[in-house]
Amino acid sequence: MYQFLPQIILLLFAITVHEYAHAYVADKRGDDTARLMGRLTLNPIAHIDMFGTVLLPMMLIITRSPILFGWAKPVPINPHRLSNMRKDVMLIGLA
Repeated sequence: MYQFLPQIILLLFAITVHEYAHAYVADKRGDDTARLMGRLTLNPIAHIDMFGTVLLPMMLIITRSPILFGWAKPVPINPHRLSNMRKDVMLIGLA
């Protein structure tokens, strides 16, 4: 179990920064949905998906899988609040 601790910490850090980047770009492009829902934060708790961030990684650890992966809750966006819908959605996706 302890051998996976660094991987778990890195996974949590990676998904938090990744989802924060989506929320940050969306906010800068005019959509404040993520900020209003408390997702424009580096607090990992705001981005945790019960299955993708907790249960699946635990199942992979228990089954001694050689790989560990997971995902976070997707950041909500409202494309109609963006200044240039097509371009901004692409930028948010690339973040």
